[in-house]
Amino acid sequence: MTSQTKPASPALEIIEAELPAGTVLHLWLKARETGDEAKLSVTVGRSEIADPSTRRAGEFEFVAVTLGMGGRTVLAYDAETTALSVAYAFHPQTVLEEGIRVLHHDVRTAPPEVPGSYHFRPPFGWMNDPNGFGRFAGRGHLFYQHYPHGLRWNTMHWGHAVSRDFIRWTHLPMFLFPADHLSEKDDGRGGAFSGSAIPVSGPDGDEIRVFYTEHVRDREPEEQIQLSAVSRDGIVAGPCEVVLPLRPEGLNLTTDFRDPYLFKGPDGRWKMLLGSRDRSGGVVLLYETADPGGATGWTFLGIIHREDRFGMTAAECPCMVPVGGKADDPETRWALIFGLLTSRDPATGRRNLTSVTIGRFDGRTFKAEFEQELDFGSDAYAFQGFVDGDEPVGIAWLANWTDFSKKDDFPTAMTLPRRVLLDGDAVLTPPVAAAENLRQRLLDETALVAGETVSFDSGAVEIVLALPEPGAPFELTFDHPDVKLGVRLDHDGLEILFDAGTGKASPRYLASGAKPTELRIFLDAGSIEVFADNGRWTGTKRIPGFSAARSATLTGAAASAKIWQLKL
Repeated sequence: MTSQTKPASPALEIIEAELPAGTVLHLWLKARETGDEAKLSVTVGRSEIADPSTRRAGEFEFVAVTLGMGGRTVLAYDAETTALSVAYAFHPQTVLEEGIRVLHHDVRTAPPEVPGSYHFRPPFGWMNDPNGFGRFAGRGHLFYQHYPHGLRWNTMHWGHAVSRDFIRWTHLPMFLFPADHLSEKDDGRGGAFSGSAIPVSGPDGDEIRVFYTEHVRDREPEEQIQLSAVSRDGIVAGPCEVVLPLRPEGLNLTTDFRDPYLFKGPDGRWKMLLGSRDRSGGVVLLYETADPGGATGWTFLGIIHREDRFGMTAAECPCMVPVGGKADDPETRWALIFGLLTSRDPATGRRNLTSVTIGRFDGRTFKAEFEQELDFGSDAYAFQGFVDGDEPVGIAWLANWTDFSKKDDFPTAMTLPRRVLLDGDAVLTPPVAAAENLRQRLLDETALVAGETVSFDSGAVEIVLALPEPGAPFELTFDHPDVKLGVRLDHDGLEILFDAGTGKASPRYLASGAKPTELRIFLDAGSIEVFADNGRWTGTKRIPGFSAARSATLTGAAASAKIWQLKL
């Protein structure tokens, strides 16, 4: 049990919890004012275990405390001089199963209270790009861009969670920290930016090696360089080492040089993709190494793909996975996926698109065959995938930089995890099979198809529609307290209808020319995801706030319609 009490002294804050011996506490504290000293005492029983302090007032300072004895643990501090952002506890021997125990976080950085919600959200603070998405020692791991002290983008850390099915997640301790000098102020000068992770063999068994971009604003000669670190326990990262200190020469690249993504090529060697930009547009860079551990020996092979449409600047968060076969089969085709930063589709007004290009990859060159947009809703950004067993699976940030404001809090989530399939000349991204396990009970299978309005117990629902023929028109309208929301299929294609009521014209979230016969529509507090014809057309839209849709009404022909109540 954890409690936070108000003692007789109005300025003294006390947090109490029963904790076993060997528990590790992670604390972030700072002085309220310049010149103050922030102090916090940690006692177990009547014994003082630690009394961390700092005079830092610009940003919270991290402190780790290990309890040599167990029992009633008390954290106490003077709120007039000391600010405590986050405090959580975990036991290293059980944390992979039990997760962290959050003892305190600022009220403003708390996750939203959305009972029944099934999308991944951090336990506190800001989140953006997924990083290091993969399976290690049997567990799925999700790392992510994270700032623990606010709901706005700032100095980047890596948050961390694990799962067996990519649906139900257990929060772990902070995995990767920014360099100390970047944490002295809350000015967003840089930090541990996006990257990826690979399994490696260590002296004591399987380990996780992560690669990431360290960004430092105005650093010379490079703002962005590539670093690597190893986690021996799968819980926290060890010391970092520079892997790529410089951009490749002679290509006239801008300072954009980031988001290392590692994968095994058809020749069995580790490959690394990086997103960048030259004077014409976005480029994807390719490196390789013969080192089986990926630690050293990285050689630049060249630019394997470029994209200069839609007014984009840099290519971001590239990833590459084999589709329809094994990586070492020369007949297997590959999917190259990346974000088109600052892009704008003139036909719909959507921004920051994500492209998937299918082609042949021999380990050194990529020959594109066709491409398509990954998500017509455009709020599935920084997609990262890996091969899980026999086929790729990926996940994305359920947001779009266009909606982000440095002045407003911006809580977000991750998309449902998705498979990546190839069907002829089309890429399919349906939700993983485990998403069906969210179905708690069948709400309706007769009223919606009959044209009646169906009320929801909560806004967490899945609607499954079967149409009488491909492209049969319909409109599904949702009663939502904050926005106008719906899904429509007509002669233009498949569209997510969205109007935030701000008076500004909304982009059209349209899959032009789509003619599906089956749809799965996932509603949750803060989002809608549409998967048509097994993900042949996938659309994701973030909904501001966390109000729930209250009901649905269907007009048009449908062969069948079911509504499932969802819950983790």
